[in-house]
Amino acid sequence: MKYSQTLEQLRISGNLRHIPQADAGIGCIDLSSNDYLGLAAHTELQQQFFADSDNLLTPMTSSASRLLAAHQHEYHALENMLSDLYARKALMFNSGYHANAGAVSALAADSTMILADKLVHASIIDGIVLSHARFTRFSHNDLAHLERLIQRHTQEYERILVVVESVYSMDGDRCDIESLIDLKEKYPNVMLYVDEAHAFGVLGPHGLGLVQASPRRDKVDVIVGTLGKAAASMGAFVAVGNDIREYLVNKSRSFIFSTALPPMVCRWSRYMIETMLEMDAERERLISISSQLATILQQYSSSEITPSHIMPLIIGDASRTVAISEQLMRHGVKVLPIRTPTVPPGTERLRFSLSANLTDADIYHVGEAMSATLS
Repeated sequence: MKYSQTLEQLRISGNLRHIPQADAGIGCIDLSSNDYLGLAAHTELQQQFFADSDNLLTPMTSSASRLLAAHQHEYHALENMLSDLYARKALMFNSGYHANAGAVSALAADSTMILADKLVHASIIDGIVLSHARFTRFSHNDLAHLERLIQRHTQEYERILVVVESVYSMDGDRCDIESLIDLKEKYPNVMLYVDEAHAFGVLGPHGLGLVQASPRRDKVDVIVGTLGKAAASMGAFVAVGNDIREYLVNKSRSFIFSTALPPMVCRWSRYMIETMLEMDAERERLISISSQLATILQQYSSSEITPSHIMPLIIGDASRTVAISEQLMRHGVKVLPIRTPTVPPGTERLRFSLSANLTDADIYHVGEAMSATLS
């Protein structure tokens, strides 16, 4: 098939994507970013950071992969900080995509069966595909289905890698950490992998994620966190035991063969994490406005809207979802359409992503815009 024919099919189905214009959504209430704590909008933090002359002199490029880079101080400082916070070793990756694609593919060695939640995101799926391991996906948050699969395969494989997200990026709902740990304790060859990308900064003690809220957090083998969302920086980390960290250093291709993050980014990340840890008021603010917005969205949804910093309004048709998004933009509200392949066909949606910077007046305006568009 010619590329032009594929593009035409995408256009007809309402799934043709475009990179937004530079000023798209400027002046609108922004419900499209992952800046959950509003840190990215705090320009005074940048001013304070660069007021320190030591920060100004931090290198802007690593010029090499992590295994070859000459200047390692900033990487070690950031990893040591994360290790102290999680009481386990940390390893930096360039992005959440690099972390999941690299860690999943490396950890699923011979004699591993991967069981992944049906709604885990693309970076995990790509890691599974790259691993060449056998895998299957259990129904979303259906731990009874997961246990049946574990029972079916537990004698067959040396290791069963169970992969979930703590907060799902397109639905905003949560996995059941305690029940997953119960399964791990029941079946000794289960290895538990939890991606906290959309929980880091927002949930758990000091915003360190749902796993950290568990008294049995040491039972989770791999914790993944990203710094490009609530932490307003770039990169991602895995928090793991000593052996797994060293194994990933030697076997994770996305770590070995990528130019490392700029040392400047690592220093900025430390600064932002220090700031994020103390933002309990902003985390409480997210809880408050998520309840307000859930009440608004429920008027237009046939399914229950659960308050979260991520909430979907299922439309079910790609073209209509795009049209509603465009109408809301004209009313001063930026909320973007999510279509296949990001979500399954028939579940096309508007994804409402909240920031602690939003005011009550902003939420009220969103309600007015929704009414004008959908009533």
